[in-house]
Amino acid sequence: MADASDPAADQNPKNAGAHMPDPWAGSNGETAEEEYEYEEVDEDELDGPGAAAVEREKVQSVFRRLSSNPVEIRVHDVIIRGNAKTKEQLIEAEAADILRAATTVQDLLQAATVASARLRELDVFDAVNITLDAGPPELPGTTNVVIEVVEATSAITGNAGVFTKPEAKSWSLEGALKLKNLAGYADIWDASVGYGWDQTSEVGVGVSVPRFKSIPTPLMARASLMSQDWLKFSSYKEHLLGLSLGLLSTRNHNLSYNLTWRMLTDPSQLASKSIRRQLGHNLLSAMKYTYKIDQRDSRLRPTRGYAFQSASQIGGLWDSKGLKFFRQEFDVRAAVPFGFYNAALNVGLGAGVILPLGRGFMDSSTPVTDRFNLGGHSSPVCSLGGISSLLGFRTRGVGPTEARRVVPGESDTVPGNDYLGGDLAVSAFADLSFDLPLKAFKDAGIHGHAFLTAGNVAKLSEGQYKNFSLDEFRRSFRSTAGVGIILPTKLFRVEVNYCYILKQAQHDSGKTGIQFSFSSPQ
Repeated sequence: MADASDPAADQNPKNAGAHMPDPWAGSNGETAEEEYEYEEVDEDELDGPGAAAVEREKVQSVFRRLSSNPVEIRVHDVIIRGNAKTKEQLIEAEAADILRAATTVQDLLQAATVASARLRELDVFDAVNITLDAGPPELPGTTNVVIEVVEATSAITGNAGVFTKPEAKSWSLEGALKLKNLAGYADIWDASVGYGWDQTSEVGVGVSVPRFKSIPTPLMARASLMSQDWLKFSSYKEHLLGLSLGLLSTRNHNLSYNLTWRMLTDPSQLASKSIRRQLGHNLLSAMKYTYKIDQRDSRLRPTRGYAFQSASQIGGLWDSKGLKFFRQEFDVRAAVPFGFYNAALNVGLGAGVILPLGRGFMDSSTPVTDRFNLGGHSSPVCSLGGISSLLGFRTRGVGPTEARRVVPGESDTVPGNDYLGGDLAVSAFADLSFDLPLKAFKDAGIHGHAFLTAGNVAKLSEGQYKNFSLDEFRRSFRSTAGVGIILPTKLFRVEVNYCYILKQAQHDSGKTGIQFSFSSPQ
C-alpha cells in the first residue's frame, strides 16, 4: 500500500502490496519489461547493503518511468474508513469524484493531494490519509484508493480574549464557542459574544455547512444582535438585529443576502442636523457580491504576491426610509521582495463610492452608517476589502463634518463637530518591512517597517456633487509617514508606530506621535 502523502511511498512497489506491479502495466495489461529485470536476483542471498542497493535501484527505476512518460491507471474503487459520524456522501463529494477522474498515476497523485487538502479544510478531521493499493488481480492497470480520516476528538472548541482598541481608547472582551459536525455534514455551529467598554457589544449565532447533499455550494446563516457607540465621533448609537444568508461561496466568489433592522439614537441630544435627520429605525434589505483573489504568501507579513477584491452591494431591495443605494468598493495589493534582510515593499490602492437610488437620486441622502470613513490605527497591510486605514488619524477623523447642536441657555459654544463620512473615498499606502539586525528579534519574527499612507473622502449626495472638483479632491489628500516595530502573533500583529502627519485639513483629527495598534488579517 502506498501513501499518497509520502513521495517515496508513492513510487515504491514494495510498499504497495502483492499486486502493485499491475497498476504500472500498459493499457494492454502487459507489464513493462524493466519491472522484471530484477527477478533473477535472489534477494535472500544478498547481504544487507546489497539488498538495500537493489531496493534503491528499483525505486529509481520507478522514478525514471514516472518522470519520463505518463503511466496509465484506472481507479477501481474508493474505500472510505474512519468516518464514524461524518456522512460518507460528504467525503465522496469532496474527494472521491476528483480521484476517480484521474487517468494516469501522475494525475492520481496530484488528485490525492488536492482531495486531502479539501478534507482538511472542512476543519472536522484531526488527520486525513490517502493511500493507493493494488486493484483486483483480474483487472490489471487498476488501483483502489483508500481514504482514511480521523475525526476530531472533541466536537466543541472555544476561545476568549481581551483586545485593545487604541483609536477608541477602549478595551473589548470577546469569546466564541464552536460545535463541529453535529449533523455529520461537516457543519459548524458557533456562538460568539463581544463586549467593549462604552462602545460595542455583540451577540451572534450561526451555522455553516460546506456541502449539503446534492447542493454544490456551501450554506451559511447567521443571526446577530449588535450595539455600537459612535457618540464620540458622530453623535449617535447604532443598534442592529440582523440575519445573513450565504447564497454562494467559492474560493473567489461570495454572494450573500442581509436583512437588518437598525435603530439610530442620540442620547446626548447634541447631534448635528444631518445626523438628526437619520435618527429612528429602518429595515435594510441588501444583496452583496464579493470577488476576491489573494495570492500573497502571508496575510500578516506579505513578502511577495498580489491580491484583489471587489465588493458590490445593492441596498433597499424593499423600499424603506431612504435606504435605497448602490455601494461599490475596489482594493488591490502587491508585495515585492528585495532580497536582503527579508525586506519587502507592500503597496495598495483602494477606492469606493456609494450613491443613492431612486427619483432625484443625486439630491437624496445616503445612509450615514454605510458611508466611507477614513482614519483609525489598524494596519493597512493586513486589511483587504476596501478603503484602508489612515495611520495617525483618529477613527472617523477625516472628511466632511458638521457642527453639533447648541442647546439654548446651556452653552454658547459649539460642542464639537460630527464626522459624517463620505460618498467617495480613495486610499493608498506603501509599506517597507525589513528584519531587525538582532538575532533574538529575527527568531521571534519581530521586524521593523517604514510607511506612507494617504487618502481622501468627499460627499456627493444631497446635491454636493455640484461642488465636487477632481483637482480639489486631489490637492486635499491627507497623508502620513512613519516608522515602527511589528510584533506578530498567530492571530494578529501588534504595531508600535511613530506617525508624522504630513497634511491634514482644518477639522481633521490627526496627531503626530507614538501610536499602538492591534490588527487581525482579513
